[in-house]
Amino acid sequence: MAIDALSTDLIELQQLGSDFYGFESDLSDREKDVLARLRAYLETEVKPLVNDHWARAEFPHRIVKGLADLEIFAMPWEEVRPFENSAVFRGWVALELARVDPSVATFCGVQNGLAMGAIGVTGSSEQRAEWLPRLASGELVGAFGLTEPLSGSDSAQGLRTIATRDGDDWILNGSKRWIGNATFSDITIIWAKSAEDGQVKGFIVPTSTPGYTATKIENKQSLRIVQNADITLENVRVPESLRLQNANSFRDTAAVLRLTRAEVAWAAVGTAMGAYEAALEYAGKRIQFGKPIAGHQLVQDLLVKCLGNITASIAMVTQVSRMLDEGRQRDEHSALAKAFTTSRMRETVAWAREAMGGNGIVLDNDVARFHADAEALYSYEGTREMNTLIVGRAITGQAAFV
Repeated sequence: MAIDALSTDLIELQQLGSDFYGFESDLSDREKDVLARLRAYLETEVKPLVNDHWARAEFPHRIVKGLADLEIFAMPWEEVRPFENSAVFRGWVALELARVDPSVATFCGVQNGLAMGAIGVTGSSEQRAEWLPRLASGELVGAFGLTEPLSGSDSAQGLRTIATRDGDDWILNGSKRWIGNATFSDITIIWAKSAEDGQVKGFIVPTSTPGYTATKIENKQSLRIVQNADITLENVRVPESLRLQNANSFRDTAAVLRLTRAEVAWAAVGTAMGAYEAALEYAGKRIQFGKPIAGHQLVQDLLVKCLGNITASIAMVTQVSRMLDEGRQRDEHSALAKAFTTSRMRETVAWAREAMGGNGIVLDNDVARFHADAEALYSYEGTREMNTLIVGRAITGQAAFV
C-alpha cells in the first residue's frame, strides 16, 4: 500500500498541542499528507501494542510491513524515495515515531538511517541499486555493527574487529555489542579495521553467513522493544563485492553518523513530547483537593517547563535540518543538537513523571516507558560528553578528547 494509493482517503494533519509555535505548518502539503497518514497509523496500529511489547521485551514484527507500506524507510534515498522531501520532514517523521514509542523510532533509525545510510552514503552505485530497494520495501531488515564490548566512544581509534584480505574475500573476526535489530536482521553492516592498512572499512554481512552469531541482550530497562544483540564474528568470510566501496576510513563512517545524529535529536524531541502529552492528559483527569491537578500551580509549572524545553528543541533541530538541506551542516552542528535535545529530553521526562506523582511509574500511564527509554537516547550515537567535545573543538580550535 504505497502513499499514492492512499491519496483518495484524505487525512488532515492536526497541529499537535505540544508543537506550541506551529513549526509543523512549514512543511509542504505533500509532506503534511504523509505525516498525517503516519500519525494515523501509529495511533491506531502501533500505540495499542507498545506497552505490552515493552513489558515483555518483544518486538511487534507486524508493524514492519505497515511502515514499509507508508514508504517511511525509503524517504531519504534517491533510488527509492517516493517524492522529493526535506530533511526537516524526515526529522518530523523521527519525532512522530518517538512521540508514540522511542523503541519504534530506534528501529526505524537503524533501518533507514544507519543500515540504509551506510549503503546510501558509502556504497557503490551497484550496491545502492541492489540493497536499498529491498531494505526500503521491508523485504530485508538491516542492522549496524559499530559499537564493541570494549569500544564505544573511542570507535575511531579503538575498533578491535579485524578484516583480513584473502584473495577476493575478506575474513572478519571480532565482536560487537548493543547492535539494534540484530537478533532478526537479514543483513548487518559490520565496521572493521583492515589488517592491511589499519583503516576502518564497512561490510554488508548477510546474517546467515557461517561464523556470524547474534545473541539477544537480556534484562534491559530501556528501549525494551528494541532487540539489541551481542555479535560474534568467527572467520566470517565476505566477498569483496560486499565491502562498501566508498568506506575507506572512519571519516566515511562518521559521514553516516552525521546524518543520523541529527535525527536522533529529533527523536529526543518526540520522546519529550510523548511524555509531556501523557502527563498533560493525566493532569486533566486526576482529581486532587477537589479539582483536576491541571488546575494546581505546581503542576502547571512542571508542564510549562516541559513545553519550553520541547519548543526550544524543535527550533534547534529544525534549523539543523535546514542546514543539511542547504549543504551547510557540519559535525559540530548535529553534535550540539544531539547533546542539547537529549539533555532537555531527560529533564522533560522527569518533570512529566513528577507531575503524575506515584502513578508516573506505572507503565499503563505511558510516562514510565518514556522516562526509561530516554536514558538510552541520551547515550547512543554519541554521549553528551563526546558531542560536547566535538562542539568544543569547533569553537576553540583545540581537541580535548584525551
